[in-house]
Amino acid sequence: MIDRDTILHIARLSRLQLSEQELQSFGQNLGDILTYVEQLNELDTTGIEPASHALPIFNVVRPDMVEHTLDEAGVFANAPDREDDFFRVPRMHG
Repeated sequence: MIDRDTILHIARLSRLQLSEQELQSFGQNLGDILTYVEQLNELDTTGIEPASHALPIFNVVRPDMVEHTLDEAGVFANAPDREDDFFRVPRMHG
């Protein structure tokens, strides 16, 4: 199990507010994960190439083709409010 200070540090970095019960639970869970990773480190991986996915992934793309799909009326057809050629949205207050 991971010590309380380490869990609090991780929670602070993650911007999490944990209850006392969650601190204990996360400590146990993180400890279990680290134990499992230690078991994986014992495996002989000589000759095995690193991989980010179990199956090969290929990027399927189509050629870019310029098409005009909507005219101005179509673009603004469902806009709740507009001003000239712009969508009108509520003002943001910061």
